[in-house]
Amino acid sequence: MSTVVETSISEYPLKGRGKVRDIYDLSDSLLFIASDRISAFDYVLPNPIPDKGKVLTQISLFWFHYLKEIVDNHVLTADFSDFPEPLRKYPELQGRAMIVKKARMFPVECVARGYLSGSGWKEYLETGAVCGIPLPAGLRESDALPEPIFTPATKAETGHDINISFEQVVSILDEAQAHSLRDLTLNIYKRASHHALQQGIIIADTKFEFGIYEGKIILCDEVLTPDSSRFWPKDNYEPGRGQKSLDKQYVRDYLEKIRWNKQPPCPELPSEVIQETSRKYREIYRRITGQELS
Repeated sequence: MSTVVETSISEYPLKGRGKVRDIYDLSDSLLFIASDRISAFDYVLPNPIPDKGKVLTQISLFWFHYLKEIVDNHVLTADFSDFPEPLRKYPELQGRAMIVKKARMFPVECVARGYLSGSGWKEYLETGAVCGIPLPAGLRESDALPEPIFTPATKAETGHDINISFEQVVSILDEAQAHSLRDLTLNIYKRASHHALQQGIIIADTKFEFGIYEGKIILCDEVLTPDSSRFWPKDNYEPGRGQKSLDKQYVRDYLEKIRWNKQPPCPELPSEVIQETSRKYREIYRRITGQELS
């Protein structure tokens, strides 16, 4: 296993460095690189997770291909041998980078929820609804919802994304685009959830990002990864409590356990948490794709 914390590619300008991804401008396209950085509670933690970036990229590529009949996506190539010649001197890009279309991104996170967990559970306890959608009384933590729901959020450069209603999405975009994003989000979630259940995995919730390219809505960024989704092993699922997971929740739970105040400085992760997180990421890749991470 290996780690990549930060990339430095001199041949192309750095367009942005997020909590996990480094993005370079290739003029007519973008280079997306998934590092092994991990964030929690809005801060990047000091310890990278071995092979995490490869899992994010490879599982996204699996889903982009699996979902292509529903929606086109931003991938041009993830084949390292097809990268521009200046990039081929950076072997650390193999398996964790892809060249993508330059899409105009929608300024909303498109979240699908099939189960009551996380911020949705907290909001339900306070209001009986999630993002303005009333839910039946008496639901428990981790209960399956009667139907998957679309619970969008505003994107935040720093701090938490903020849950908003569908009507607020309409006011930010327009009614036709808002309906298209809602329909795509729920259709993708339902199709992906069916596949995952066959592999013994419940997708409790997930978030997508969409953009416009050549006049069409396309699926962008990462898709159904352990950074952007809650993956629960079906054989351990029990409503009424938090669930064991194969995603970033394991790290959040550790940080809650040590009572970190969620302010800098960020605590170091012990080696056993680092290795177990890496194992969980590799396991969800294997469970979802049926292949070992190369």
